[in-house]
Amino acid sequence: MGEKASDSLTVKELSKKTWSDFETVLGDNGGARGCWCMHWRLSIAEWMEGKGEGNKKAMRRLSQRKQPPGVLVYRDDEPVAWCSLGPRDSFPRLERSPLLSDIDDEPVCAIACVLVHKKHRGSGLLPDVLEAVCDYAASAGYKIAEGYPIEPAKGKRAGADTAMTGIASAFLDAKFSEIARPRGDRPIMRRKLRSGT
Repeated sequence: MGEKASDSLTVKELSKKTWSDFETVLGDNGGARGCWCMHWRLSIAEWMEGKGEGNKKAMRRLSQRKQPPGVLVYRDDEPVAWCSLGPRDSFPRLERSPLLSDIDDEPVCAIACVLVHKKHRGSGLLPDVLEAVCDYAASAGYKIAEGYPIEPAKGKRAGADTAMTGIASAFLDAKFSEIARPRGDRPIMRRKLRSGT
């Protein structure tokens, strides 16, 4: 697939070539608590056992497969965000989640995690990142993107480990619609993707 541009943002698949940019976006802590974006891919026991270096190695192995585990988003040549995405069944823990269980049998591109680089957080970049990711997903043949953001209480800010799935208001700004709300702060949101993008 390679690159896809959305206005001033460019998307590149995670691969050997973009691995160092992935490390840059996730930082020394691997996003939050040594996750390295393996939260939805492993059981809690496996995730805890691999926390830190083990999870990082697991993601590096995934980055070398034909189907990338996600994409990096760039402004100019600077990596500004990471998005873990793919078919829902590539995220076993998401599939088993009683909170975020499948609501129908539509094949979707699950946006399981979206992380903006620390220095760009709070800048309003997330809707543009989601826009770029949706353009990429459409070009990869997906018809529907599905996200699982958090909706923080009024006046509150979500922490890095709860905001990993994105913020609901940014999904709304990126033309997603709420299709279910299994818990007060956890909407499930979808966006139909343009074909041939």
